[in-house]
Amino acid sequence: MTEVSQHSWLLLLYSLPKKRNTARVAVWRRFKKIGAIQVKTSTYLLPDQPAQYEHFQWLAQQIRDYGGDATLVRAQEIEGISDEKLVALFNRARDQEFGEVKKALQAFLARRKKSAAEIAVSELERLTRQFREISDVDFFQSPRGHDVQMLLRRAEGSSLRKLSRLDPKNYRGKTWTTRPRPEIDRVGSAWLIRKYIDPQAKFVFATTPPSSGEAIAFDMVDAEFSHHGDCCTFETLVRRFAIDDKAVRKIGEMIHDADLEDAKFQRAECIGIDRVLKGWGKGGMRDEEILRHGFECFDGLYEFLQRR
Repeated sequence: MTEVSQHSWLLLLYSLPKKRNTARVAVWRRFKKIGAIQVKTSTYLLPDQPAQYEHFQWLAQQIRDYGGDATLVRAQEIEGISDEKLVALFNRARDQEFGEVKKALQAFLARRKKSAAEIAVSELERLTRQFREISDVDFFQSPRGHDVQMLLRRAEGSSLRKLSRLDPKNYRGKTWTTRPRPEIDRVGSAWLIRKYIDPQAKFVFATTPPSSGEAIAFDMVDAEFSHHGDCCTFETLVRRFAIDDKAVRKIGEMIHDADLEDAKFQRAECIGIDRVLKGWGKGGMRDEEILRHGFECFDGLYEFLQRR
């Protein structure tokens, strides 16, 4: 699990005249645009960074111009709310915004073949613009942002190239890297790696792929082992390493439907596991523990499918 370091925070406390409804809406829209989080009535929060400080300074002046009052405060801690909870508030807000783009992208991919080329290009540009606007205020790298970025790569068609088969013997005793707070595709892929590719695999967690080449990235943007074409990462690994197992193929279909939410295989069995994994993550369980317990879930599912 990635540790949350001590942060400094900016709080903007403000008031506006009761009858200035237009001003109130304008201020609310500005708070939303800059990614601020409401922590109390008429109190908004941002991480203490130069760009965010400038945003709050500008907004404080705008509030005063509307006839209101505004006070900008810098704080090292907020009594009663830990840094972890504050970061979680920002990520929850970004998760919701990214989630809306994700649904729109999934709908776009489902109907793309039926849309005129010009309309499809325009819609993809609009969705890409929305993603970038949210990313600009994604201060703590919301997990949903990575999911949407991989969907965008898929929509752009950049991952449709033919991928060669690989020999597992060349991938033994390696360190494998994926994103923190692992969910269904990442946990399932790690289970598959340990079971069929690299029995001594070590797993570490990072928000960006390693640049040194010392670790093998999976389920990360632009990684070799990630979403490709219509495949989730688990399916990509199965194809790249030519894993021929009926139970694994069924698990891949379940993970695909739970992760991509496109009902391609009409399999709902892993949706429950995905929610459990998400719950463990939100409850503060360490990334390594999520993997360990997740492996037990997949071991049980595999044994069940083997006996059917």
